[in-house]
Amino acid sequence: MIGLEDGQALARDIHGAHAAGARLKPACAVAGIDLRTLQRWQAGEGLTGGDRRPQAVRPIPGHALSEAERARVLAVAKEPRFAAVPPARIVPMLADEGLYLASESTFSRLLREHGQATRRGRAKAPRTSRPPTTHIATAPCQVWCWDMTYLAVQVAGRWFHLYLILDLYSRKIVGWEVHDRDHADHAVHLVRRTALAEGIAAMSAKPVLHGDNGSTLKATTVLAMLNWLGVKPSYSRPRVSDDNAYAESLFRTAKYRPEFPARGFTGLDAARVWAADFVQWYNVDHRHGGIRYVSPAQRHAGEDKAILAARHAVYLRAREQQPARWSGNTRNWCPIGSVTLNPERDSVIHTHWRITILNHWRHVRADNYLDTRRTPADGDRSRHRPVRPDSTDRSSPDRSRRSG
Repeated sequence: MIGLEDGQALARDIHGAHAAGARLKPACAVAGIDLRTLQRWQAGEGLTGGDRRPQAVRPIPGHALSEAERARVLAVAKEPRFAAVPPARIVPMLADEGLYLASESTFSRLLREHGQATRRGRAKAPRTSRPPTTHIATAPCQVWCWDMTYLAVQVAGRWFHLYLILDLYSRKIVGWEVHDRDHADHAVHLVRRTALAEGIAAMSAKPVLHGDNGSTLKATTVLAMLNWLGVKPSYSRPRVSDDNAYAESLFRTAKYRPEFPARGFTGLDAARVWAADFVQWYNVDHRHGGIRYVSPAQRHAGEDKAILAARHAVYLRAREQQPARWSGNTRNWCPIGSVTLNPERDSVIHTHWRITILNHWRHVRADNYLDTRRTPADGDRSRHRPVRPDSTDRSSPDRSRRSG
């Protein structure tokens, strides 16, 4: 159910987009409502008095419990033998005695209405885990993800430690180190070296560094260095393994490379050589599927838009040369926009995109929307005059082909 203020805000956004040239139905779809909902709001009092369903007067069902029956249910629930027993057990126990007063849901509803629906006995309410922190990156150096993983050594019981810092937006590995032991000083050195390499001192908005709850990444020396650099720390929830999914996915890619030694590394120098080669391959040569198959280095440098535009032009030329081989549109090579880490609610992302798209509609002039081309019988290709996407001219025979 949409509240009054939210409905008024949605209506203003939709009418603003409609005034800028957008059609009402697509604008309502972007806002997350149906066109009929907007029309119903405007026809009635939906934008002034709000939804009246909660205040509706509904008749009492004929099979509802009488006042005497309700009082008896409450009296039974208050008996000493049922003081620590929930309704799900009270009703079967009464049935074993040959007595049925009401269902479990009715017991619960009456107890709740009289403020007695608390935890019975020593039972406590379940803890609600805090939602994961949502970060949205729209450019490089806004959100970093870092983590540490173990690298096996040929000596049993010994491990090397690989530290990696990943840029969320571009997927580029901006910092890495390999050490023979896990220590907070290594994390401090890695953060300081990465910050200098990326030049965050000259940035007005410092990046957010997201990691897990490991003792190394939460050490006092690490927090002091992050505070000195102006980097805001962010951590995963305790005992939740997928709050840092991008870093975990990167480690999976690293350990399944053909060059990764299945029997372990011979020494620390060998591990560092492998790590350097992997970072070079991943940043420069690897075509990442999550960013339209450009390399992380190209996206980090802002070259992905030109590369994807050229790739789209190649596909268009191929379709023009062999149109029979294409049943629809070419492959989508539009650049990936913002990247979200741990969306705590779908509404956060939907609101972000709704505002972005509606603002886009406001700044688009209606005369940029032209009729689609058609091929007349004589073979001439002509372009129709510019029309408003919400044109109400029903006499045009080509109206059904207009794209909004």
